[in-house]
Amino acid sequence: MNRNRRNRIQKLISQLEAMSETLDEIYDEEEEAYGNLPESLQYSDRGEAMEEAMGQLDTARGSIEMLVGELEEIVQS
Repeated sequence: MNRNRRNRIQKLISQLEAMSETLDEIYDEEEEAYGNLPESLQYSDRGEAMEEAMGQLDTARGSIEMLVGELEEIVQS
């Protein structure tokens, strides 16, 4: 792979890492909001939806981490 394509992939890696950091922030905010709910609301539809959203955010973060790892392997080869 030539330098230009490697540089373009490296730029994508940086963008993905920034997206992952944003997802981390959103996850933390949602987790804090969930923790601040009264216990009775944590078991309500709203609380369950918040938990589901946190799970999906966590899955998205994991997917980005896997993608970054794959791209880093390409750049290093």
